[in-house]
This record gives sequence, C-alpha cells and structure tokens, in this order.
Amino acid sequence: MNPNFWKNKTVLVTGHTGFKGSWISIILKKFGANVIGFSKDIPTNPSMYKIASVNDEMKSIIGNINDSKHIKQVFEQNKPEIIIHMAAQAIVRESYKNPLETFSTNVMGTANILDAIRNSDSVKVCIIVTSDKSYRTKTDNSKYFEDDPMGGYDPYSSSKGCAELVTSSYRNSFFNPSKFQEHQISIASVRAGNVIGGGDWGIDRLFPDIMRGIQNNSKIMIRNPESTRPWQFVLDPLFGYILLAEKMWECGKKFSQGWNFGPTKDDEKSVRWITEFIKNNTNKEINFEMDSSSQPHEEKYLKLDCTKAISELGWKSKMNIEKTLLWTLKWYLAYNEGYNMKELCERQIDEYVAE
Repeated sequence: MNPNFWKNKTVLVTGHTGFKGSWISIILKKFGANVIGFSKDIPTNPSMYKIASVNDEMKSIIGNINDSKHIKQVFEQNKPEIIIHMAAQAIVRESYKNPLETFSTNVMGTANILDAIRNSDSVKVCIIVTSDKSYRTKTDNSKYFEDDPMGGYDPYSSSKGCAELVTSSYRNSFFNPSKFQEHQISIASVRAGNVIGGGDWGIDRLFPDIMRGIQNNSKIMIRNPESTRPWQFVLDPLFGYILLAEKMWECGKKFSQGWNFGPTKDDEKSVRWITEFIKNNTNKEINFEMDSSSQPHEEKYLKLDCTKAISELGWKSKMNIEKTLLWTLKWYLAYNEGYNMKELCERQIDEYVAE
C-alpha cells in the first residue's frame, strides 16, 4: 500500500455516510485524495459520519443511488477517477421487511454506477463492494472461493449475489479485460465478512446492539447465539480495497475480477463467544438474554478463502478477534466519555498502518 498514490486523486465513495463509507472516507482524505461522497441520507442516529466530522474537507452529495440521471450528472460534474461503490441496504432482517427496496438499491444501484462509468471519460478504476453472503449457500461448511456460484437465500444475500452478476455482465460486455487497451477501465468486486469496529450504529447488528444496551443499561437480546461468523476489524477489508485499487490503477487488466477479504480461521467465533468476551473485558454491567423466538433465515456459517488476495495482492488480515474487540470497545467507551472521535479515528488508522 502506498498512501502517496492517493494524493490529488479524485475518488467517489457511494454510501459515504454509512459505517464503512465513513471510515474509508477518513482514510482517503488522510492520504490526500479529493473525496466526493454520494449517499441518500445519514442512515443512523447517532452516526459515525457526524460523530467523527467525516464531512470536513470533502464534497458530500445527497442523492438516491436509483436516480440514474443524477448519478450521471455527478460523474460529469466531478470527473471521478476511482469509484468505491458501497451504497447499499445492508441488513438481512430489513431485507425481509422491504425486499423490493433491497433489490432496487443493491442491484439497480450497482447497475446505475456501472452504466455511468460506461459513459464516463474520467473513471479508470471501480470497486463494487458486495458481501460474503453473495455466494450460493453451501451445506458442507466448506470455504467460499471467488469463482464459486453466486446465490443467496434471503433477499439481502440474493440482492448482493445479483449485484455480482450485474458487475460480471458489465465487465464482460463493456470493460472486458481482454480489451483493456481499448477502454482503459478496471472493474473489480470485493467480498468481506462481518466487519466490526467503532462507529457502527446499524440496527440488528451485534456490536451496536450490545453498545446500546450498555449505554441504556437495558437487556440485550442475542439472536442465533451458536451461529459462527467470520468477524473482522473494519480496517482490514478497507485497506484491502485500497491496496486493490492501487494495483488496478497500475495493471487494470490483471486485477479486474472478484476478490475475497476475510479473516483468518482463528477469528471464526460464535455469537455467544463474542458476547462472553465483551462481558469479561468491560467493567460495565451487561445483561444478555438469548432470544429463543423464531428468526428469519440467516446463514449460520460463512468462511471466505482469501488465498488469492494474500498471494496476488500481498494483503493480509492484521487484527485478530481479541484485538479487534478491544479496539472496538475502546472506541465506543471513548465516545461515551466525550472524546474527540475524529482524532481517535485518525489515531486508530495510524496505529493500524503501523501494525
């Protein structure tokens, strides 16, 4: 990774007001990029976007990812060179309540970005962020490789699998690596695990639910306690995307494909294990209750094989699960005590890079 690469690069981040979008916007600004954000709204209250003053020193555009005309105007007016497409409806349980909105945002939103690139004279690199849930479900608990079939059981997972198919179709049809010398545009998709870190206030997500319970001194309902997830610190995949974008800029033909950025096997832990670790590493009173009621279907085991990113990009997951949880706890407890969260985010980025 080369922070100097980003100096004065114009980067469009969709979904910049969200958890991961806020973090990557801070990183890119810190590296000297001209960051443009495009998002429908600020999705949560509180939000990392506001808490960490993410809107400072960047251009923020409020718009709907389904508004293709507006997106094309944004491209024409701002001439982005690199796109990191993160805008999404990202909650599995919400997708059961609003499946059409989920498909519209995650599938057509992706198509709108790719179509704007097709008509752009400035874009050289685009990274489409999907999910580890994009893959067709396996029943044998084996790893997911980049060339495994896309699928998805629930509306969210299926919408992300569809976004992968849309990306593949546009890449094959309009940005084919075999014709890279003609179009000079590199398109990749990336899939990560369950990212956690400071600043996530999303609904129906384990760590935010726990921190809200601690803040409000209320009972914390835990769903699917025996489900095993590939937990990873938010900066691990984000720095993978940054590294990938640099490689795509240097050699677009080679890196225009799908990539997994997941944690190590040692970081696959059950929801119950996570709750016990948090309980043992905070002096706060925590009242957990396991929710035994019927829940919408969610995959109980997901494991990404990241051999390709490790061998071809030189990427690796730096943070083990224990350190991830401790850094995340530190962030939320600092927020509760009134710390300057913009400074804390930048300090955690510096410490992560130095790892």
